[in-house]
Amino acid sequence: MEEGSKAHRARTVGTGRAHAKAILLGEHAVVYGTPALAMPVPQLAVTASAGWSSHSAGSRGDPTFTMTGPASRGAVTAQASDGLRRLTAAFEAHTGATGGHHLDVSLDGAIPPGRGLGSSAANARAIVLALADLFGRKLTEREVFDLVQAAENLTHGRASGVDAMTVGAAAPLLFQSGEAQALDIGCDALVVVADSGTAGSTKEAVELLRAGFRAGTGKEERFMRRAAQLVDDARASLAEGEPEEFGSCLTGYHDLLRGAGLSTDRIDALVEAALQADSLGAKITGGGLGGCVLAVSRPERAGEVARQLHAAGAVRTWAVPLRRSTHEL
Repeated sequence: MEEGSKAHRARTVGTGRAHAKAILLGEHAVVYGTPALAMPVPQLAVTASAGWSSHSAGSRGDPTFTMTGPASRGAVTAQASDGLRRLTAAFEAHTGATGGHHLDVSLDGAIPPGRGLGSSAANARAIVLALADLFGRKLTEREVFDLVQAAENLTHGRASGVDAMTVGAAAPLLFQSGEAQALDIGCDALVVVADSGTAGSTKEAVELLRAGFRAGTGKEERFMRRAAQLVDDARASLAEGEPEEFGSCLTGYHDLLRGAGLSTDRIDALVEAALQADSLGAKITGGGLGGCVLAVSRPERAGEVARQLHAAGAVRTWAVPLRRSTHEL
């Protein structure tokens, strides 16, 4: 496509959208090639708008980023802005698209940052799609994934890719080594996502886990073996329509992460509250050291589970259905 063609500048504003995600099981181990189970959280979304600044015509410069919406912390931080500039540059390098004018990008998001819900990946995906819309470029899902994944590696260090994949998925998935397939679900349940109100840190959690592995012979192997077994058992229980067994796997994975020092007293209290409210299982989700808790529940008990989580200190909850398979990503 030639520079300046009508197709190239078919739009003056481009838009893109992505949603949150939650890892059901497989945190940390997924980076080492172990499968992970993840689900989209469509209730929490981000929309990106990209266009040309009217007051900077003729001045290329760095793109300007602003953030609004319920999850906004005001101005985009310098670190985040640098990552988004690199993402924009990577998009332009990949597609050959250049505009010659100052680019303004706005993010309107409801995904709280630092909660293990994939806010950085969702922001990146929304921006990539907005830029593609603005420049009239058709990107494959693999191209979108690769651009978002590159941004995730800059943000978090070595990223597994599960976030980059799930923030664009339409249904729960099984993810392993950069590839995903629809998760076979043979029952109906609700997953209550509870925000602890405290941010976690993936980078700190990764370093803590690695330090633990170095501290004792065989610790890494035992962690990975137990993680792989729990993920496999959870996948099988979902496929066979056994929500109680699936819930037990969730709680087992929380115990694994807690044993590695990746939980907190506040998170543990929320997990315990969910179990006391007759949830089928509960765990921390995401990198750890804060963030959110997942509790799987029968639909008729989800309201009580949410109430008990709020009573134990959760600041927000969202109920995400796990429905029988449609096999649509």
